[in-house]
Amino acid sequence: MTTSALEPTGVANAVARIVRTVMAESRPALLAAALTGQRGESENLRHEDNFLSEHDLRMHNRYRELFADALGSFVYASEEDDPRVIGADPDPDLVVLVDPLDTSELAVRALHGYTHVMLYSRSLRRPVTAVVGDIYHHLQLFIGCRHDDGRDRAYLVTADDDVHHLSTRAPVGISQALITNYLMRPAERLQPVARQQALIDALTTPSQDGAARGRIGVDFGSISLCHVASGQSDATIEFAKGFAIWDLSPGHYILHAAGGTVIDLQGKELPLDYGLDSLHDIAAAMNKRRKFIAAGGTSLAHEILDRLDT
Repeated sequence: MTTSALEPTGVANAVARIVRTVMAESRPALLAAALTGQRGESENLRHEDNFLSEHDLRMHNRYRELFADALGSFVYASEEDDPRVIGADPDPDLVVLVDPLDTSELAVRALHGYTHVMLYSRSLRRPVTAVVGDIYHHLQLFIGCRHDDGRDRAYLVTADDDVHHLSTRAPVGISQALITNYLMRPAERLQPVARQQALIDALTTPSQDGAARGRIGVDFGSISLCHVASGQSDATIEFAKGFAIWDLSPGHYILHAAGGTVIDLQGKELPLDYGLDSLHDIAAAMNKRRKFIAAGGTSLAHEILDRLDT
């Protein structure tokens, strides 16, 4: 990670400003929810097993308004609603994929809160910009964007506007690795990890100096892949339930732009073409889940895969 001489693109900066606006507007209400215990939980008719708050819905609506002003016409594909066309163009190229408030049950406790936005070009069949915002921490924005030269690049922007170019480090061996997983749900996610004895054995193998440095940590949604992109963690895995597209794809693109890798449980690299060709295709994609291993390099990803009992 180095201070960047090449800034994010104009489009990426515009998306980043929108994300920062929504986070700044939402942060006081989320803090009030945490301090009062009045968390504004709503019935979740779309995803019965997920926590939904009034804050998710407010941010969903605010993103739609701000992107309508910025882009004019696009397909709005938010976790909180069915995909629909916004603006005068009946068949716009851009799909704006949004998870307004990831980890919302923690966000209303002022513990962790993230927001995901990705712009996907239907003509190019790939993302062109993604921004993952961290509501509570100094490392505030993770950005992936496609430059005019056709290259994807990744950036980290701090709360005081320092911009750093992200490129993944040489991957460590599994016995040295910090591997994360979404461990929040005890039966659904934690117990499957605890049963991965070969993985645990590899992580607890001592180094030459006798120290066992392998670790399993908790992380969340797209931010977990962003932490791999920045080198804050070495890999993140999801092999139990799978991530929905709004949880996986923004971080997938940012990690790709930083030089990392995401493979499925058969060892194949996940493509950036999400097949978002029509409203029907977009709705279908939003009902799928993907299991994956994300790492700074292919060697660590496959080393983890070899030890997973799937």
